[in-house]
Amino acid sequence: MQFFTKSFFRFFDELESNNNKVWFDANRSLYEAHVKQPFKELVTSVTDMLAKDLPEINRNIPKAIFRINKDIRFSKDKSPYKNNVAAVFSRTGTRDMEYPGFYIHIGNSEIFVGGGMYMLDKLQLAKVRQEIYYNPEAFKKIISDKKLSGIYGEQRGEKNKMLEPDYKEFAKEQPLIANKSFYYMAELKKGETMVDGFDEILYRQYFKPLYRFNAFLLSALRND
Repeated sequence: MQFFTKSFFRFFDELESNNNKVWFDANRSLYEAHVKQPFKELVTSVTDMLAKDLPEINRNIPKAIFRINKDIRFSKDKSPYKNNVAAVFSRTGTRDMEYPGFYIHIGNSEIFVGGGMYMLDKLQLAKVRQEIYYNPEAFKKIISDKKLSGIYGEQRGEKNKMLEPDYKEFAKEQPLIANKSFYYMAELKKGETMVDGFDEILYRQYFKPLYRFNAFLLSALRND
């Protein structure tokens, strides 16, 4: 089925110029019909597909989808709504910072999908770097897979400028050990989302190639 139409993007185009509660309330029925419901259907379908392979994936769909309302408490920009929808396919939902998952973000100006882990804490980072250090060939084989690199290109993530002595030398062989995040991201165009079977495309073309990469990260995190 086709999940998104031009009305989906038209809503965000108009929201960009009318980001206020009065306008949103007046157009809430359009949001519900053309944005919220189709996105929920997409996330539900992709979750069902992923769960067949990864039983631990969160099946509570509302917990997987980010709210469109922005947290403006500490922001200079007081516009109340995000100009996109987004969801995380993980173990517990949008607040899961301990499980390598999958992500989708669809807005009027940016559309991207990907997966991995973003901004690991100190202990998580130590475990992942140790795993890369002790299993460099396994890591290299995973990230060199053409099914992964062909879709996403290079792995992303901000790097530490300073490393422990052993890692500093090892970084000459594997620079990714300096990363503070380990994730892949691919940008899409609007037309690519407005096609029949977009859920299957997400699952097979973008998320399945990340399975081995995420499994490597998960294995690292579970090491004591």
